[in-house]
Amino acid sequence: APSDYHLFRSMTHGLAEQHFHSYEDAKKWVDSWITSKDESFFRHGIRMLPERWEKTVASDGQYF
Repeated sequence: APSDYHLFRSMTHGLAEQHFHSYEDAKKWVDSWITSKDESFFRHGIRMLPERWEKTVASDGQYF
């Protein structure tokens, strides 16, 4: 999935100042970050998908 989708764009902001010393530290951070998001955050991202799909089809599958 392109990194500019809803989930990853938001996660990028939270990761800006993070430094992990192990895989386990990174996994804990991601788990905590996901848990901190409410249902409306994920609902919004899912509702934006049809528009992204339409743009992808309209651009013949090219990145836009």
